[in-house]
Amino acid sequence: MAEGFAKHLGGDVVEAQSAGMMPLGSVPAQTRKVMLEREMAIDDQYPKGVEVFRNTEFDLVINMSGILLPKGLKEKERRWTVADPYGRSDGGYRQVRDELEKLVVELLQQVRDAKGEVPAPAKPRRRLFGFGKS
Repeated sequence: MAEGFAKHLGGDVVEAQSAGMMPLGSVPAQTRKVMLEREMAIDDQYPKGVEVFRNTEFDLVINMSGILLPKGLKEKERRWTVADPYGRSDGGYRQVRDELEKLVVELLQQVRDAKGEVPAPAKPRRRLFGFGKS
């Protein structure tokens, strides 16, 4: 969900990716359903493990896993404590969705505010990585 919000609301300033420690085989139908309620189709997203991004550089890592990150990622880490909605009711998914939307909107505003302070040759977008349990 966080990746979906970041891509839909912040594609002008961020390049978002996400992965999990124990990714599911597919995006749960409830996730797709509650994101469509916000008019955001996430059909291009799929669960992937963190190993997919082993050699990728990120400007910021959002850690929602609760697991300590290794050196190299730890310095770029920002922790978000968000419940895993898997196995919860639609209402539980909506609650997590709304919390993630708020966090992503706040983060995007911070990125946009900082963008004006970046010298001209800098990259126009920052790469963000979301790291969760699933």
